Amino acid sequence: MIIEKIELIPASKYLFVKVTTDSGIEGIGEMGAWGYLDACAGALEKLKDYLIGKDPHQIEHHWNYMYRSMYFRGSVILSAISAIDIALWDILGKSLGVPVYQLLGGKTRNKVRTYAPVFESDPEKMAQGCLALKAQGFTAARLMICGTMRTNQMTREEDIFNVKIADYVNRVRVCREAVGDDFDLCLEVHRSMTPAQAVAFARGVEPYRPLFLEDPIAPDSLESMVDVSRRISIPVATGERAVSLQEMESICQQKAANFVRPDVCVVGGISAAKKIAAIAEANYIQIAPHNPLGPVSTAACLQLDACIPNFLIQEFPSYYHAGAEDGMTKTPLKVEEGYIYIPDAPGIGIELVDDITEKYPPAQRSLSVMNAFDGSVHDR
Repeated sequence: MIIEKIELIPASKYLFVKVTTDSGIEGIGEMGAWGYLDACAGALEKLKDYLIGKDPHQIEHHWNYMYRSMYFRGSVILSAISAIDIALWDILGKSLGVPVYQLLGGKTRNKVRTYAPVFESDPEKMAQGCLALKAQGFTAARLMICGTMRTNQMTREEDIFNVKIADYVNRVRVCREAVGDDFDLCLEVHRSMTPAQAVAFARGVEPYRPLFLEDPIAPDSLESMVDVSRRISIPVATGERAVSLQEMESICQQKAANFVRPDVCVVGGISAAKKIAAIAEANYIQIAPHNPLGPVSTAACLQLDACIPNFLIQEFPSYYHAGAEDGMTKTPLKVEEGYIYIPDAPGIGIELVDDITEKYPPAQRSLSVMNAFDGSVHDR
């Protein structure tokens, strides 16, 4: 069996990859650097020259060749490699007639606990969003603890340290009081705080026992993330922007987080994510995979979640239901009471519909930043 063709399939906000073999078996993958999909496509074109004509079963060899053959690495190139890697695992599973998780040691669970987002910033609306998810059977929600995602402009009040921290702490308090103790709150700070703000906020929400504080500060300084983690008592989750096995290893070794969040479509695919899970396991760290993308990303995450012992919880993208994206696949995922059942079909367990580009016209996300009240650029 050899790789005969590699195609890009744009749909909605996503860029999928289809790898076809001369035996007719097809594998699908997905690009992760969603802000730079054109660049990812360019990287894939270069990788195609190497991959066409190769045996798709040599996944580890191909991964290392693609990764080590260039002086330049980073999110764009790793996203292209991730998409290929996922597609090759899909082909391998299909060629053997088994799910990918079976090739990675077998299932450790039958279904995966998930959490869904609440995008409201008003405390009462945020609490109502949590209650709505709880009524659907979810046992956790992702709260956006940052400026509103519906505008690029911060308010004057958000420049005032005390006002900002008091507002954010109040959001968590109102949600906890609304949902009770039998529900977890995942606090998504979206890298929007300074270290001082993050510490003050984390100490303020300690009584409400959040499951984790996600990306409290920008990820560029590992030392600063370590400092924040050591100064607070609630768990920190980070790693969605990591683009290498070594970067994740540093997060684990230096105890920058209690939970790590590899993005299977950015960090190097299923191959790299499985290694990251093992590194995390050795450091008593659990995995909560990042998943802001389409159905291929979700399916790849589920294969990882199925076979690792240190899985915590799976991010479930809001677009799946809100954007009717269950129609992107021939067989929708089975979701019941906040859990996704792991598909048992060969490969990664899903197939994209044939007319996906027509059903979901391409609409790449535009670049945007948050502007502070004084006009300066702010992390969002």
